[in-house]
Amino acid sequence: MKPALPARFLQALAPWRDAPAWHIAFSGGLDSTVLLHLLASLAKIETLPPLNAVHIHHGLQAAADAWPGHCQSVCDGLGVPLHVMRVQVQSGASLERAARDARYQAFTEVTGAGEVLLTGQHRDDQAETLLFRLLRGAGVRGLAAMPAYRPLARGHLVRPLLEVSRVALENYASAHHLQWIEDPSNADPRFSRNYLRHRVFPTLTERWPQAVSNLARAVEHLDEAQGLLDELARMDLQTADQPSPFPWLSLPSLALTPLRELSDARQRNALRHWLAPFTRLPDSDHWAGWISLRDAKGDAQPVWRLADGELHRCGERIWWVPGAYSEFSDAMVSWPDPQKPLRLPGNGQLEFIGEAPAVPLEVRYRQGGEIIDVPGRGRRDLKRLLNESGLPGFIRGRLPLLYQGEQLLGVPRLAGRWAVASDGWQLHWMPQTCDQGLS
Repeated sequence: MKPALPARFLQALAPWRDAPAWHIAFSGGLDSTVLLHLLASLAKIETLPPLNAVHIHHGLQAAADAWPGHCQSVCDGLGVPLHVMRVQVQSGASLERAARDARYQAFTEVTGAGEVLLTGQHRDDQAETLLFRLLRGAGVRGLAAMPAYRPLARGHLVRPLLEVSRVALENYASAHHLQWIEDPSNADPRFSRNYLRHRVFPTLTERWPQAVSNLARAVEHLDEAQGLLDELARMDLQTADQPSPFPWLSLPSLALTPLRELSDARQRNALRHWLAPFTRLPDSDHWAGWISLRDAKGDAQPVWRLADGELHRCGERIWWVPGAYSEFSDAMVSWPDPQKPLRLPGNGQLEFIGEAPAVPLEVRYRQGGEIIDVPGRGRRDLKRLLNESGLPGFIRGRLPLLYQGEQLLGVPRLAGRWAVASDGWQLHWMPQTCDQGLS
């Protein structure tokens, strides 16, 4: 016999009891109303983190204007503070997806370091998610459906009711005389999940009464399979995680040769695992981009464009370059006081090591045809020197060039300073970092 709902609920929340705060995603519907009531009741007899509720107002229908008032009344009755957040839902092909994106962006803003956001998805939701993703042709990671917990901003998202059926939630709400909002859009069969819930699942459960619980159990098996694939990916990535020849370039990168030695399926598995923190992953049809990048000639610098950035290949190494990384100004910048570091718009910082040359000094970016004096080698074409260095192509346009009038004095980070040996200075560049690229 399963333990009572409050006991199962507490057991699911055990790892998060020491969090600085628990935020409850409170729509006012059945699931989140039961979730909030459970937490408020347990807080009276258990030592829990501070509770507060978060209601997201999407503004998609007139009826929703009354919901914050209902949620405030419920929270006042339970003694739980409520924070109402209004969001802007972007127009697009999928209203469901756009609303979800807006909602989770708001949740990200409200969840502080180590804090927990609690949501009310239950076992029936899990079964619907599995069937929905199966119909879309998802892989193992997608079919593992909703995890019981995952990172969110600097904290955690936790779904403590995933093993609880909707019937159990309805019984709890009835026993405690709870009132909740019935969202009219939940009955609209034009939305895929509603169609599954109201048209497909009743037919399935008429023929197979245990369909929902069996599908939820299948999710557990798929989650275990995904765990094994992740373990294999970490093993494969260990061999490819070799030191970069440019340790100052703080972007994720891998050696390509160890990846080549894997089967195509293991390559895709390793890359999915590696890319998951950086970007939405491509569907099956778009993996041809990886093959083209992998098999390009050695002197090529191919690019595989993904949803949130690009994968670049430079020689026998691949680099993840987030979309935001290319956003910098290549305008000329004067350096009136070289005794102080120079901030480059969107491109980090420059400073001198040693005695700086005389002003006026300027920082410019490559236009093509630059020539520089190299100690012991005379005047050399900058493009050829960069080719010799193996510097990845995506960073060359960001490389700050130090000019005195029309003379190119130095280039940072490569082959020393590329300046006259007796000058006694070096140019030190600390490139822009990107949180998304380093997350």
